Amino acid sequence: MGNFIERLQYYMSQSGINDNQMTVTAGLSVGLLGKAKNGGKGLSSVSIEKILLAYDDINPDWLLTGRGPMLKTKGSNQSCSVAEDTIPDHKDKKNKAIYPKKQEENSITEALLSEPSVSYTPSKGAPYYDVDFLGGFDLTFNNQTINPEYNIDFKPFNKPGVTWVNITGHSMEPKINHGDIIALKECRLEDVQYGEIYAVVLDTIRTVKILRKSNDPNRMRYVPINEENYDEQEYDNSRILRIFEVLGNISRFM
Repeated sequence: MGNFIERLQYYMSQSGINDNQMTVTAGLSVGLLGKAKNGGKGLSSVSIEKILLAYDDINPDWLLTGRGPMLKTKGSNQSCSVAEDTIPDHKDKKNKAIYPKKQEENSITEALLSEPSVSYTPSKGAPYYDVDFLGGFDLTFNNQTINPEYNIDFKPFNKPGVTWVNITGHSMEPKINHGDIIALKECRLEDVQYGEIYAVVLDTIRTVKILRKSNDPNRMRYVPINEENYDEQEYDNSRILRIFEVLGNISRFM
Protein backbone atom coordinates (compact mmCIF):
# COMPACT_ATOMS: atom_id res chain seq x y z
CA MET A 1 0.00 0.00 0.00
CA GLY A 2 1.69 3.15 -1.26
CA ASN A 3 4.34 4.84 0.86
CA PHE A 4 4.85 5.23 4.59
CA ILE A 5 2.62 8.27 5.04
CA GLU A 6 -0.24 6.62 3.10
CA ARG A 7 -0.01 3.55 5.32
CA LEU A 8 -0.02 5.74 8.43
CA GLN A 9 -3.11 7.59 7.15
CA TYR A 10 -4.83 4.28 6.48
CA TYR A 11 -4.10 3.05 10.02
CA MET A 12 -5.42 6.31 11.46
CA SER A 13 -8.63 6.17 9.42
CA GLN A 14 -9.25 2.53 10.34
CA SER A 15 -8.61 3.28 14.02
CA GLY A 16 -10.62 6.51 14.14
CA ILE A 17 -7.57 8.60 15.07
CA ASN A 18 -7.14 12.19 13.88
CA ASP A 19 -3.94 14.21 13.53
CA ASN A 20 -4.40 16.04 16.82
CA GLN A 21 -4.98 12.84 18.79
CA MET A 22 -1.86 11.16 17.38
CA THR A 23 0.21 14.32 17.88
CA VAL A 24 -0.71 14.47 21.58
CA THR A 25 -0.52 10.72 22.27
CA ALA A 26 2.82 10.20 20.52
CA GLY A 27 4.34 13.51 21.64
CA LEU A 28 4.95 14.78 18.11
CA SER A 29 5.62 18.37 17.10
CA VAL A 30 2.43 20.30 16.36
CA GLY A 31 1.72 20.37 12.63
CA LEU A 32 4.23 17.62 11.82
CA LEU A 33 1.66 15.14 10.51
CA GLY A 34 -0.11 17.74 8.41
CA LYS A 35 3.15 18.82 6.77
CA ALA A 36 4.09 15.21 6.06
CA LYS A 37 0.70 14.48 4.48
CA ASN A 38 0.59 17.65 2.41
CA GLY A 39 4.16 17.20 1.24
CA GLY A 40 3.85 13.48 0.60
CA LYS A 41 6.99 12.92 2.67
CA GLY A 42 7.83 10.53 5.46
CA LEU A 43 8.77 11.31 9.05
CA SER A 44 12.11 11.21 10.83
CA SER A 45 12.95 7.89 12.47
CA VAL A 46 12.66 9.53 15.89
CA SER A 47 9.03 10.47 15.13
CA ILE A 48 8.35 6.99 13.77
CA GLU A 49 9.71 5.47 16.96
CA LYS A 50 7.39 7.68 19.03
CA ILE A 51 4.38 6.53 16.99
CA LEU A 52 5.31 2.86 17.32
CA LEU A 53 5.75 3.23 21.07
CA ALA A 54 2.44 5.07 21.48
CA TYR A 55 0.42 2.75 19.21
CA ASP A 56 1.82 -0.66 20.00
CA ASP A 57 -0.80 -2.53 17.97
CA ILE A 58 0.81 -1.38 14.69
CA ASN A 59 2.95 -3.95 12.91
CA PRO A 60 6.24 -2.00 12.44
CA ASP A 61 7.18 -4.05 9.38
CA TRP A 62 3.90 -3.12 7.68
CA LEU A 63 4.17 0.57 8.59
CA LEU A 64 7.78 0.88 7.41
CA THR A 65 7.85 -1.43 4.40
CA GLY A 66 4.27 -2.45 3.57
CA ARG A 67 4.97 -6.11 4.30
CA GLY A 68 2.61 -8.24 6.37
CA PRO A 69 -0.65 -7.30 8.13
CA MET A 70 -1.37 -3.83 9.45
CA LEU A 71 -1.78 -5.01 13.04
CA LYS A 72 0.41 -7.29 15.10
CA THR A 73 -0.70 -10.89 15.26
CA LYS A 74 -0.51 -12.83 18.49
CA GLY A 75 1.62 -15.95 18.45
CA SER A 76 3.20 -15.16 15.09
CA ASN A 77 6.83 -16.07 14.45
CA GLN A 78 7.34 -13.12 12.13
CA SER A 79 9.73 -10.41 13.24
CA CYS A 80 6.86 -7.95 13.37
CA SER A 81 5.19 -9.94 16.14
CA VAL A 82 8.16 -9.48 18.46
CA ALA A 83 8.90 -5.91 17.46
CA GLU A 84 7.17 -4.63 20.58
CA ASP A 85 9.93 -6.18 22.67
CA THR A 86 12.74 -4.98 20.45
CA ILE A 87 11.70 -1.35 20.08
CA PRO A 88 13.78 0.53 22.67
CA ASP A 89 12.17 1.67 25.88
CA HIS A 90 13.69 5.01 26.92
CA LYS A 91 13.57 3.77 30.50
CA ASP A 92 15.70 0.74 29.60
CA LYS A 93 19.24 2.02 29.17
CA LYS A 94 20.53 -1.38 28.06
CA ASN A 95 18.55 -1.25 24.85
CA LYS A 96 18.17 2.43 24.06
CA ALA A 97 19.08 4.17 20.84
CA ILE A 98 18.14 7.03 18.59
CA TYR A 99 17.95 5.81 15.04
CA PRO A 100 19.24 7.53 11.89
CA LYS A 101 17.07 10.33 10.56
CA LYS A 102 18.09 9.95 6.93
CA GLN A 103 17.76 6.21 6.28
CA GLU A 104 15.31 4.33 4.10
CA GLU A 105 12.50 2.45 5.79
CA ASN A 106 14.16 -0.98 5.61
CA SER A 107 17.24 0.45 7.34
CA ILE A 108 15.08 1.70 10.20
CA THR A 109 13.58 -1.77 10.57
CA GLU A 110 17.10 -3.20 10.57
CA ALA A 111 18.14 -0.81 13.33
CA LEU A 112 15.15 -1.69 15.48
CA LEU A 113 16.07 -5.37 15.33
CA SER A 114 19.86 -5.13 15.73
CA GLU A 115 22.18 -4.66 18.70
CA PRO A 116 25.67 -3.14 18.91
CA SER A 117 28.77 -5.30 19.20
CA VAL A 118 32.54 -4.78 19.27
CA SER A 119 34.51 -5.50 16.12
CA TYR A 120 38.28 -5.57 15.74
CA THR A 121 37.97 -5.97 11.99
CA PRO A 122 38.70 -2.56 10.38
CA SER A 123 36.22 -3.14 7.57
CA LYS A 124 33.34 -4.05 9.90
CA GLY A 125 31.49 -1.35 11.81
CA ALA A 126 32.41 2.28 12.51
CA PRO A 127 35.40 3.44 14.59
CA TYR A 128 34.97 4.17 18.30
CA TYR A 129 37.28 6.63 20.06
CA ASP A 130 37.33 6.50 23.85
CA VAL A 131 37.17 10.28 24.22
CA ASP A 132 34.44 12.67 25.31
CA PHE A 133 33.05 14.95 22.62
CA LEU A 134 32.79 17.77 25.15
CA GLY A 135 36.39 17.18 26.20
CA GLY A 136 37.97 17.62 22.78
CA PHE A 137 36.91 14.88 20.37
CA ASP A 138 37.60 17.16 17.42
CA LEU A 139 41.28 17.29 18.39
CA THR A 140 41.44 13.49 18.22
CA PHE A 141 39.44 13.53 15.00
CA ASN A 142 42.10 15.74 13.41
CA ASN A 143 45.02 13.60 14.62
CA GLN A 144 45.62 10.86 12.07
CA THR A 145 48.17 9.17 14.36
CA ILE A 146 45.51 8.25 16.95
CA ASN A 147 43.82 4.92 16.30
CA PRO A 148 40.31 4.00 17.46
CA GLU A 149 39.89 1.62 20.40
CA TYR A 150 37.85 -0.68 18.18
CA ASN A 151 34.88 -0.55 15.83
CA ILE A 152 31.25 -0.64 16.90
CA ASP A 153 29.23 -2.89 14.62
CA PHE A 154 25.66 -1.59 14.70
CA LYS A 155 23.55 -1.44 11.55
CA PRO A 156 22.71 0.88 9.88
CA PHE A 157 25.45 3.09 11.35
CA ASN A 158 28.14 1.09 9.51
CA LYS A 159 28.70 3.73 6.86
CA PRO A 160 31.65 5.83 5.70
CA GLY A 161 32.23 8.94 7.77
CA VAL A 162 30.49 7.69 10.92
CA THR A 163 32.44 7.82 14.20
CA TRP A 164 31.44 6.81 17.74
CA VAL A 165 32.55 8.87 20.78
CA ASN A 166 31.56 9.30 24.42
CA ILE A 167 29.22 11.98 25.72
CA THR A 168 28.88 13.33 29.26
CA GLY A 169 26.43 15.71 30.86
CA HIS A 170 22.72 15.71 31.57
CA SER A 171 21.30 18.45 29.32
CA MET A 172 19.94 16.01 26.71
CA GLU A 173 18.35 13.51 29.09
CA PRO A 174 16.31 11.38 28.83
CA LYS A 175 17.08 11.01 25.11
CA ILE A 176 20.87 11.00 25.55
CA ASN A 177 22.16 10.04 28.99
CA HIS A 178 25.41 10.83 30.77
CA GLY A 179 27.96 8.20 29.71
CA ASP A 180 26.26 7.22 26.46
CA ILE A 181 28.12 6.71 23.19
CA ILE A 182 27.00 8.81 20.22
CA ALA A 183 27.39 8.25 16.49
CA LEU A 184 28.57 11.35 14.63
CA LYS A 185 28.98 12.34 11.01
CA GLU A 186 30.45 15.69 10.02
CA CYS A 187 28.23 17.96 7.95
CA ARG A 188 28.02 21.55 6.75
CA LEU A 189 26.11 24.40 8.32
CA GLU A 190 23.94 24.45 5.18
CA ASP A 191 22.91 20.84 5.88
CA VAL A 192 21.38 21.56 9.30
CA GLN A 193 17.76 20.46 9.69
CA TYR A 194 16.11 22.43 12.47
CA GLY A 195 14.69 20.28 15.23
CA GLU A 196 17.39 17.59 15.00
CA ILE A 197 20.32 16.96 17.37
CA TYR A 198 23.82 18.13 16.47
CA ALA A 199 27.24 18.12 18.11
CA VAL A 200 28.81 21.53 17.54
CA VAL A 201 32.36 22.76 18.03
CA LEU A 202 32.32 26.52 18.62
CA ASP A 203 35.31 28.77 19.19
CA THR A 204 35.18 28.45 22.98
CA ILE A 205 32.86 25.52 23.75
CA ARG A 206 31.63 22.18 22.47
CA THR A 207 27.97 21.28 22.87
CA VAL A 208 25.34 18.70 21.90
CA LYS A 209 21.90 20.23 21.51
CA ILE A 210 18.77 20.41 19.35
CA LEU A 211 19.30 23.20 16.82
CA ARG A 212 16.37 25.47 16.07
CA LYS A 213 15.86 28.55 13.94
CA SER A 214 16.55 31.92 15.52
CA ASN A 215 14.84 35.22 14.75
CA ASP A 216 18.32 36.37 13.79
CA PRO A 217 19.33 34.64 10.51
CA ASN A 218 22.98 34.74 11.59
CA ARG A 219 22.36 32.77 14.78
CA MET A 220 20.84 29.45 15.88
CA ARG A 221 19.08 28.39 19.05
CA TYR A 222 20.73 25.58 21.04
CA VAL A 223 17.92 23.82 22.89
CA PRO A 224 18.41 21.19 25.64
CA ILE A 225 15.91 18.39 26.18
CA ASN A 226 16.29 18.69 29.95
CA GLU A 227 14.82 22.19 30.04
CA GLU A 228 14.08 21.94 33.75
CA ASN A 229 17.77 22.15 34.63
CA TYR A 230 19.34 23.72 31.53
CA ASP A 231 18.63 26.91 29.63
CA GLU A 232 18.36 27.48 25.90
CA GLN A 233 21.25 29.44 24.36
CA GLU A 234 21.88 31.31 21.12
CA TYR A 235 25.23 31.57 19.34
CA ASP A 236 26.44 33.33 16.20
CA ASN A 237 26.95 30.96 13.28
CA SER A 238 30.31 32.62 12.67
CA ARG A 239 31.57 30.98 15.87
CA ILE A 240 31.01 27.46 14.53
CA LEU A 241 34.25 25.65 13.69
CA ARG A 242 32.82 22.18 13.00
CA ILE A 243 29.40 20.59 13.14
CA PHE A 244 28.37 16.93 13.32
CA GLU A 245 25.03 15.21 12.92
CA VAL A 246 24.18 13.06 15.93
CA LEU A 247 22.95 10.02 14.04
CA GLY A 248 22.26 7.89 17.09
CA ASN A 249 23.26 6.92 20.59
CA ILE A 250 23.66 3.75 22.61
CA SER A 251 24.33 3.01 26.24
CA ARG A 252 27.78 1.68 27.06
CA PHE A 253 27.55 -2.06 26.50
CA MET A 254 30.94 -3.34 27.67
